[in-house]
Amino acid sequence: LAVQRTLTVLLDRRMTAIKVKAMEDQQEHDGAKLASVADRAEERAGLRRGIYLLPNLITTGALFSGFFSIISSMSGALENAAVAILISGVLDALDGRIARLTNTQSEFGVQYDSLSDLVAFGVAPAVLMFSWLLSDLGKIGWMVAFLYMACAALRLARFNTKPDNTVFFGLASPMAAGLLATSVWVWTDNVASDVTLPIAIPMAVLTALAAVLMVSSIRYYSPKQIDMHRVPFMYMLAVVALFALVFVNPPLVLLSLSILYAASGPLQALLLKRKRAGV
Repeated sequence: LAVQRTLTVLLDRRMTAIKVKAMEDQQEHDGAKLASVADRAEERAGLRRGIYLLPNLITTGALFSGFFSIISSMSGALENAAVAILISGVLDALDGRIARLTNTQSEFGVQYDSLSDLVAFGVAPAVLMFSWLLSDLGKIGWMVAFLYMACAALRLARFNTKPDNTVFFGLASPMAAGLLATSVWVWTDNVASDVTLPIAIPMAVLTALAAVLMVSSIRYYSPKQIDMHRVPFMYMLAVVALFALVFVNPPLVLLSLSILYAASGPLQALLLKRKRAGV
């Protein structure tokens, strides 16, 4: 009987602990739901009060440049279309950093920036490549253009759900768009002749490769690692030298930098794999 009473007491204590734990979990879940509802209500109230002008104005500029690139591509002004994509890239790099520096981040700004990126770095480069040479490949050409646009959308969706903080997983969509835009810019600036099939096929492969790199898990260096408040003096000299180098021949230098950056990820992954295999 003593053993039975002892087991009964232990069982009662165990059941009581389980009930207390369940109540705590329910309270925590209810608290999280209330916090989520409060956050959404605060966001809606913030939208009624207004949105931050400066970062969203820059995002609008990037969106406009992407739209202008699409119109220029459809009109046959390929060089203007390529330059407009590069301008979108510069504005895209500025809006987020300015929002952080001025403490004007918002969920609205994040979503607006993502939609702007889809137009400027997804749709605009796809239309540019199709207007330049992919249209000569028939169905294969528009399939490659769609593949690029779809991969850019997937890359942006993955970034929204799991932002890249220290490194980029996959080639960032602005970098991929810059690679294609500078390719077109170099061609129109130096060759400016009709595209033949031996040129169209390699460029279609390059477009598809850029699309695959965007949705890959290859690590790329992120400029977010740079501390913009204090940097070594040599960094400033490097920036000045880079500006001087770009102004010598902007399309060719920017294309070279884009190729180096796009190739850096796979090369680094290959070297790391060989190093692990050697160990």
